[in-house]
Amino acid sequence: MPVDVDVAGMLRRVRRLADLSQRELAGASGVSRDRVGRAEAGRGDLRVREFARLVSLARLRLVLLDAQGQEVAPMSAAAVRDRAGRQFPAHLDTRHGDEAWWSGPHRHTRRQPDVTFDRDRRSRDSWRRRLGIPEDHLVPRPGDSLAERAAARRWTALLRQREQREAAWRAWLASGELGGPDWATGCTCPPGCEYAEASNADLGHAPACACGCDVA
Repeated sequence: MPVDVDVAGMLRRVRRLADLSQRELAGASGVSRDRVGRAEAGRGDLRVREFARLVSLARLRLVLLDAQGQEVAPMSAAAVRDRAGRQFPAHLDTRHGDEAWWSGPHRHTRRQPDVTFDRDRRSRDSWRRRLGIPEDHLVPRPGDSLAERAAARRWTALLRQREQREAAWRAWLASGELGGPDWATGCTCPPGCEYAEASNADLGHAPACACGCDVA
């Protein structure tokens, strides 16, 4: 335990809140009475797991606090892992494998992973300057596979192309190049009138239309 942590005082607080003697505390926690006694006397330390079991008997728990006194959560155990099931280095940042996959020609035989990271801190810091510092590693979510992400990008591109075509069509209609509909009656309705007419409950003309060709 760090030298600035008052383990002895904390243990005494635990025993007072739990109303337990050293023998009772040791028996309930599974930590030997000798280790409890030495820690409370300031002559020995406890393992973190042992200390956590002891404080839990007083309905307390061990937490990390930042400089402002706010609780800091542990890194998520559900975060992504590598293909061997190992956690990624805690100090580095994970990202999807299709985001700047760093495999070069010398690693052309490596299969692109679903998740990757930068071993070089300078590369990591470059990403952090652009995207900020992530709170944790990625957590697996539906649609995270490389194939699903590629399909989502294709769908997004198709939607963007459709929006662009619709915007160009609207701009063409507004430009007046299309001309008004011809009902063989000399109609001079401006572009857009026919759409207002189709949407109006009384089939009236657009407000700017001076033609009124089909008004009885």
